[in-house]
Amino acid sequence: MSFCSRVKNELSRINKNQKCCLEAELSAIISVNSLSDPEQDEKSNIKIITENAAFARRTFSLIKDLYGICPDVICRKSQKLRKHATFILTVQNGKNIEQRYIQEFDFSNAKECCKRAYLRGAFLAAGSISDPEKTYHLELSVKSPELANNLVQLINSYDLNSKIIKRKGYYVVYLKEGDHIVDFLNIIGAHSSLLELENIRILKDMRNNVNRIVNCETANLDKTVTASLRQIENIEYLRDNVGLDNLPENLKQIAELRLQYSDASLKELGQMLNPPLGKSGVNHRLRKLEQLAEEVKKSRD
Repeated sequence: MSFCSRVKNELSRINKNQKCCLEAELSAIISVNSLSDPEQDEKSNIKIITENAAFARRTFSLIKDLYGICPDVICRKSQKLRKHATFILTVQNGKNIEQRYIQEFDFSNAKECCKRAYLRGAFLAAGSISDPEKTYHLELSVKSPELANNLVQLINSYDLNSKIIKRKGYYVVYLKEGDHIVDFLNIIGAHSSLLELENIRILKDMRNNVNRIVNCETANLDKTVTASLRQIENIEYLRDNVGLDNLPENLKQIAELRLQYSDASLKELGQMLNPPLGKSGVNHRLRKLEQLAEEVKKSRD
């Protein structure tokens, strides 16, 4: 089961208590999901289509609880590519219901609980969320630009950063930041899914931090190995062409140590000297050896 399905299943199990919230949730469902059958202007049917069985059951229950009407339910299964079943809920002569719920919900004057219920219904009816293991992306797809703008206004009233893009005839309201998606799930009541998402985010951050540390350590190791090979090459050139005994005593000591301990760090080399020397001092002496080797090479060209 996908993460999106788990979120919708959780939302579909939320207790239905206050009538105002039920009406707000149904308003969103009808606004973003219903398809009207315009055979008769005032008595047309409304249809709600979904592939999520839990959401279909919740919508059926909402309509029954609020209106005492049992929608007709059709389940269609496709044999192609093993697709999920599609549930079609039809309310006969439901135009008055549709008009009431679309027209009566007022975003600006609604109570806080109703705003959250409306967003929950909108997500159940037209929302999707990506697998957080791969990316962070949540969206609501609606056909009306006015409804999309209203949703953005409502979502952003919670200090989120939702935006709109147009895609294949739909207006898509989306969130892309993990923090904002977590906040949205909290707003609509998907608390278990929120915790699952937070756990995934923590693990991803830990993996990313470990990878950064490993990459940094690898890069530093590569630099150390490269520098060590260059230093040894210069020292061997001086040994073969000048002789280490002819070098100043401080340069001779560090040259012999570097040849003997090719894998040692600058700090380790400095601790082997008597008296000990810091990293910068060791690096200074190795640079002097490099300069001396370059000078000898130029004098022999």
